[in-house]
Amino acid sequence: MTQIRAILLNQRGSLFEWIPVCLAIGIGCYFLLRFEPSTSFLIAVAAGAVLLLAATRWMGEALSPLLIAVVLVATGFILAAHRAHDVASPKMGWRYYGPVEGRIINMDRSSSDALRLTLDQVVLERTSPQRTPERVRISLHGDQSLSVAPTPGLRVITTAHISPPGGPVEPGGFDFQRHAWFGQLGGVGYSRVPLLAIAPPEKGQWELVIFQVRMAVAARMLDILPGDVGGFAVAVTTGARSAISQEALDDLRASNLAHLLAISGLHMGLLTGFVFALLRIVFALIPPLALRVPARKLAAGGALIVASGYLALSGGNVATERAFIMVAVALTALMLNRRAISLRAVAIAATIVLFLRPEALLGPGFQMSFAATTALVAVFGYMRDHQISMGPNWAKPVVAVLISSGVAGLATAPIGAAHFNAISHYGLFANLTSVPMMGTVVIPAAVLALVLAPFGLDWIGLWIMGWGLRWILEVGSFVAGLDGARSFVHGPGMAVLPMIALGFLWLCLWQGRSRLVGVLPVLAAFWLWANADRPIGLIAENGALVGVMTAEGRALSKAKGAGFVAQNWLENDGEATDQLTAAERWPETRVAALPGGIEVTHLAGKKAVATFAGCAEGQIIVANLNLPKNASGCVLLDPKRLEDMGAVAITETKSGVHLRSVRDVTGDRLWTPWYRASSQSERWRQ
Repeated sequence: MTQIRAILLNQRGSLFEWIPVCLAIGIGCYFLLRFEPSTSFLIAVAAGAVLLLAATRWMGEALSPLLIAVVLVATGFILAAHRAHDVASPKMGWRYYGPVEGRIINMDRSSSDALRLTLDQVVLERTSPQRTPERVRISLHGDQSLSVAPTPGLRVITTAHISPPGGPVEPGGFDFQRHAWFGQLGGVGYSRVPLLAIAPPEKGQWELVIFQVRMAVAARMLDILPGDVGGFAVAVTTGARSAISQEALDDLRASNLAHLLAISGLHMGLLTGFVFALLRIVFALIPPLALRVPARKLAAGGALIVASGYLALSGGNVATERAFIMVAVALTALMLNRRAISLRAVAIAATIVLFLRPEALLGPGFQMSFAATTALVAVFGYMRDHQISMGPNWAKPVVAVLISSGVAGLATAPIGAAHFNAISHYGLFANLTSVPMMGTVVIPAAVLALVLAPFGLDWIGLWIMGWGLRWILEVGSFVAGLDGARSFVHGPGMAVLPMIALGFLWLCLWQGRSRLVGVLPVLAAFWLWANADRPIGLIAENGALVGVMTAEGRALSKAKGAGFVAQNWLENDGEATDQLTAAERWPETRVAALPGGIEVTHLAGKKAVATFAGCAEGQIIVANLNLPKNASGCVLLDPKRLEDMGAVAITETKSGVHLRSVRDVTGDRLWTPWYRASSQSERWRQ
């Protein structure tokens, strides 16, 4: 006990940085549960936290931080539960085809490059308001030449297919149902019918005004800068990526430059840094003013105002909100004569984000942003404290860029590989030749365009901005075209990223030589990742596709259809192949063999299902249409049976093969289709 007291006392002064870590652990515990905690359970957790907080009075200065840490974990758990219930809204529980009416609140593009509209104030035929989703998202396919031009706030109607948000494509995969729940997205679908306007945009609503300004800015930029350059400019100013081609996006992803599209900490930091420096120079050029006013504080305040405008212009998505909070904390610290860039400032920003949006913890944006920021602050802080020189003054900017790119790249590489299953081998080179262009040309040119816009001369700044963005696109295209530019890795297990994160944070936040203990969970996580086995069989949640592992890679039962599922399976396997190639591996007999003498047959279509005459033990029959009951001992998986299971993974065990469903992993949660305790959310609200 005495030794524990001594260790904790040595950490005094650096414990504040652990607040968001403890909150994140509690949030993670909530999302890991396989059941939805009841109100009484949450009250018990809250009561326990209050008792522990009271007990800190008797634990002394050394041991009280341990109890406070437990209280923070409980707080994170309750925050996540409250947020999940607070955003509760109706979700589609059936497939719908018919008229869809709503107000346009967002526009973007799908992976197939189709225009996609998000509607609120939704009205569905023969559906009561209590069952109607808060929001639906519709992709516009087919001939839309007769459609009205979509504009923010326009009330429209069309005929569309709407379905419930899809679940993970495999157990442990990305949970779109959970993502849709927190976005209050109750249905997704498509329309091939022209879009009709039934009411003009409403006036006086702040959100719609901002949306309209964003679209006007995007249209102006595309007039001056056509093509991918204009689409890139629109993305970095308004957050909308609908104007940039899929080819350019693929090049940026392959060269590890896709982060430049997202309005994140880099853009917000570059913008506010440039505005702050510009205002300092302006004050310095007016000596009477510089001698009478706190120029540094006023410059920080001006930069904060600009950052607020940038947040509004970007649409205020989660990534930009996170970046704004981080910048606001730093600028406020400057105005209060505190150190702007420190681990404490990063901890404050992370704490605010987790309090406002606990679900952000699970997204790659939050993880990569704070991993890069924490690593950069820790490394440069270490260099400052140990007086490590970056060379002569003329070389310091170059060395700083090299160190920043290398540190940020290393910190975010495992997270990017885990979420996107790809590693860019020339990403450092691409970033070293592109990020300085973003900071020295693109961002200043954007500010210049804003200043000149009232005089109709914004084209000057946009032209300069386009020159810098064209350079970045060409770098991306060049790097993506190099041999071996990108390799693919298989997805990690659920424990890998938390282990890497905790080990990394221990290295950065713990004081003393024992911080090196953080290396152990990181190494263990990479070992688990490298030795993880992929499922020998995968079955889509609606029975539309089956994938079986072979010596050549994953064999798929269909060359077309269920393309999104096929792409994700192959990416999670670490394969760079396409669905057609994978389908050629499927046996000509249409029966795939698994270890232990198990056979998998996929019946796709009415004709194939009609030929089904029964099966025997040791067979797994998968169909995309409902099959009759069969008591012969085989496993039948059709849409009706899969409805209460989700996608299924087949794994090899010592005793044979084992079927594990999405439901086995996620359990019965608010956002899952099999969750039936809807009255619990009502009791929470009351």
